[in-house]
Amino acid sequence: QVQLVESGGGLVQAGGSLRLSCAASGRTFSSYPMGWFRQAPGKEREFVGGISWSGGTTYYKDSVKGRFTISRDNAKNTVYLQMNSLKPEDTATYYCAAGRPFSSAYDLNEYIYWGQGTQVTVSS
Repeated sequence: QVQLVESGGGLVQAGGSLRLSCAASGRTFSSYPMGWFRQAPGKEREFVGGISWSGGTTYYKDSVKGRFTISRDNAKNTVYLQMNSLKPEDTATYYCAAGRPFSSAYDLNEYIYWGQGTQVTVSS
């Protein structure tokens, strides 16, 4: 079982930046692919991006490419989402998720552990 706790959300003006963190429990964090998802009010949850268990590969939703960066620090059991050039349409609750050990970070069906979410609000 993996427990995930997100932090770093808040209110920011358009064009600003935020860095979300997701701390994971357990001793095998380095075997889990990690992903970030978001859900805006009235919309379905969507995949923002993911990072492979090795950290060598990242994936991003088209609309955040070049603005968002996912990284991980396996020594700290933490994954990050650096968000730059934020837009009002980035407003959502952001969730981190862990996939089955050694699975693909791109396979959304593999994400089985979820955090509680952190709110990001971008004002225009």
